[in-house]
Amino acid sequence: MPVLVVTGVQREAKIAAGPGMKTICSGGSPARLRSQLGGQDPYGLTAVMSFGIGGGLNPALMPGHVIVADAVSSRDGRWPTDKAITDALMRALPSNNTNLKVLRASILGVDEALVDPEEKTRARAQSSAALVDMESHIAANYARAHGLPLVAVRVVCDPANRALPPLVNEALNADGSVSLKGVFGSLVRTPGQIGDLLRLAVDSQTAFGVLSKAGTMLRTAFAKA
Repeated sequence: MPVLVVTGVQREAKIAAGPGMKTICSGGSPARLRSQLGGQDPYGLTAVMSFGIGGGLNPALMPGHVIVADAVSSRDGRWPTDKAITDALMRALPSNNTNLKVLRASILGVDEALVDPEEKTRARAQSSAALVDMESHIAANYARAHGLPLVAVRVVCDPANRALPPLVNEALNADGSVSLKGVFGSLVRTPGQIGDLLRLAVDSQTAFGVLSKAGTMLRTAFAKA
């Protein structure tokens, strides 16, 4: 009875993979994710979980903060997550005896990356969300359509005051792997983004390190459920 784990990049899907976990990776494309989920048979699934990294909207959050969503919102609405499972995940991600910093808060889903701090500030003001990503709202729609429990666990990568380089829109292949052609092509056209890229690399290393720890704990939690 698998949990359907919705991710955006291949590295997230690999971290989530394991017994009882069925992963889908969008390659950073909301349109592709909607198509993938449109062909996904809900029969036998126990829950839908959005899992991965995201952009910070709450200015108090730094790279590596873990957000366990109490709700997912988008321009189309707001969906509460399953309280019982979310409570269990909060217990499985303790912040007292590990280095993990865990917060229960809402997540905003968008179809286009928020690359500018001013965009993040506006999104925070409109939604009160702590984090933004490009998959959670689509996962929420799928869960609602099929009557499945929804949960979301995301780790802050870029904080609210950090700009993302334009190359993020060209950085992924369709399978969610890094597109070296896209990255280097964008750098050739806009070399001034190298500073933001280096900062993003540091933030990503922190976020994925935490995500890996969280993934291990979550697989254990679901296995016991």
